[in-house]
Amino acid sequence: MPKPDNRLLLIAFIVFIDMAGIGLIIPILPALVESLAHTTVDHAAIIGGELLLIYATMQFLFAPLVGGMSDRFGRRPVLLVTLAALGVDYGVMAWAPTLPWLYAGRLISGVMGATWAAGNSCIADLFPPEERGRQFGILGGAGASGFVLGPAIGGMLGTFGLRLPFVAASLLALSGAAIGYFTFRETLPVERRRAFTFARANPLGMLGHMAKIPFILGVLGTIFLMQLAAQSQISTWSFFLIAKFSWSPWQIGLSVALFGTLLAIGQGILTGPIIARFGERRSAVISLAFGIPGYLVLALAASGGMVYLGIVLGAVTGIAFPALQSMMTTRIDEDSQGELQGAIASTIGLTSIIGPVVMSHIFERYANAHGVYFPGAPFVAAAVLILAAIMLLIATMRRHFGAPLPLPGVSPRTG
Repeated sequence: MPKPDNRLLLIAFIVFIDMAGIGLIIPILPALVESLAHTTVDHAAIIGGELLLIYATMQFLFAPLVGGMSDRFGRRPVLLVTLAALGVDYGVMAWAPTLPWLYAGRLISGVMGATWAAGNSCIADLFPPEERGRQFGILGGAGASGFVLGPAIGGMLGTFGLRLPFVAASLLALSGAAIGYFTFRETLPVERRRAFTFARANPLGMLGHMAKIPFILGVLGTIFLMQLAAQSQISTWSFFLIAKFSWSPWQIGLSVALFGTLLAIGQGILTGPIIARFGERRSAVISLAFGIPGYLVLALAASGGMVYLGIVLGAVTGIAFPALQSMMTTRIDEDSQGELQGAIASTIGLTSIIGPVVMSHIFERYANAHGVYFPGAPFVAAAVLILAAIMLLIATMRRHFGAPLPLPGVSPRTG
């Protein structure tokens, strides 16, 4: 059997391939939607939001099912099947002659969108609780690294043809599935698997089970608010940069690549030392706090330099996610780690159902020629959501631990 670190490298590589495939299509999505719908950028943002909504709805509905199946049948088949299916799906979208085909492609992508959740479950399988925060950070860094190359390559390929990024995404996903088939070994022993039940393999059943653990429910609520804030970028980023600064696909790709680079450095390299020094609780709260000035700088950006400053500040918030993941894995049964990751994926999926509708409509309201022109309005809403997330997290930890956040110098792993 390979050592855990070797398997972690394989998992990280699979996640990298998956995220690179997603990142490839970001810079060209506005132009592709405009060409298929024969519309302008402000209305294209609404269609883009609908495409994200379809993806998120499927992820919300199917993530608990996929998480439960990985607890029953193992992580390996889930990782390989979802990656292979995504490869085929990107091929369909590369060919899509009309908008309905693009909608269908996003539907399938959403069903298969739990690859990262299965990968995260492997961390709980392989590592003891005190090491999970660092390992979650490494896995998150691998995914962020995919965004470094993905959007940059997607922007470059998009200058030669709007369909080429989908072809590249298909090849990446299929390559990841092939490599995983020959090199990846199962991480979940048979004796640690649990019976599969449809009663828990759906969003309502999953949330009902998680609600029995108030700490888990509170942290899931924090993730919900944090990810809902992130929808301001996910749903409107390309449209915002085109409307405000007339950036090209190449420039948009570079901006996303910078964010991915900083996120990879923060999660993959800095998360471990930061959690070791300050503990999971303080690391989560402090890193989340950087999101408030980050989003406000983006909202008020008057130049490309301010956009990049907002990106730098916002990337620090990425450290919060692995810290929150690690705290939750130590407070749930070992045979339910896949279900937990499915719950996280489903929570993120729920924000992606709500977020694109809300954020894209806020953008459209303030990015057209009528009324107040303020295309950065979605980022103001995001800053408010981050503040709410911090308040909820602090309240949840105080209820659970019965004390304020630990001070520097106090053992960070206590409690």
